[in-house]
Amino acid sequence: MRKEVPGIEIFGGIDLNLSVGGMNPTAVEHMAAITGGYGRFVWMATFDSENQVRFSKENRPFVRIARDGQLLPQTKAVIAVIAKHDLVMETGHSSAEEGLLLLREAKEHGVQHMVVTHAMLQPTHMSEAQMLEAAKMGAYIEFVYNGLTGSGKQFDFADYAKAIRYVGVDHCILSSDMGQLKNPLHPDGLLAFFRGLSEQGFTQVEIDRMAKKNPARLVGLE
Repeated sequence: MRKEVPGIEIFGGIDLNLSVGGMNPTAVEHMAAITGGYGRFVWMATFDSENQVRFSKENRPFVRIARDGQLLPQTKAVIAVIAKHDLVMETGHSSAEEGLLLLREAKEHGVQHMVVTHAMLQPTHMSEAQMLEAAKMGAYIEFVYNGLTGSGKQFDFADYAKAIRYVGVDHCILSSDMGQLKNPLHPDGLLAFFRGLSEQGFTQVEIDRMAKKNPARLVGLE
């Protein structure tokens, strides 16, 4: 995309599902070595996370982050690589409690860029108090259009508006999380998201903060 659209700045990442070996610090190292530093994001497991598999009541292998309330050594190793290369840590489909464990460990390692991946959505289901706790540790709280439309709909705009105001615009980012069949394309989803938040009383300055300025700071563009 950078080659096709001169001047655009797009960053990729890695999702630590079973397809890349799960909690695999070597895979993260490889991603960080991409020419130009365009590999910037590290998602903890999503589709294959233990929390997702158990929530979905599926009988299949999964990626484990913690045991008995303690992060596993390989999880800590991944976080160390994230800190080493100044990458962005995303909590993926971890549980709310696992997400907070990840953020505490990341903060101790000096990780500067952290996101709670679509915090309100299943199977994470962070409460407003947990989202505020995460924000106080320096994490951005992600809100996605996918939770408001189509087969993935779990909330209404009013629910998001209440949570965003509780956490604070300065600590939130907006994403589409589109790409599913029958859902809008990413840009169309974002525009619909912005319109809905505007109808909830958010100003254009506030929407720009969550959709532009906070994400730019997240990846070090500001």
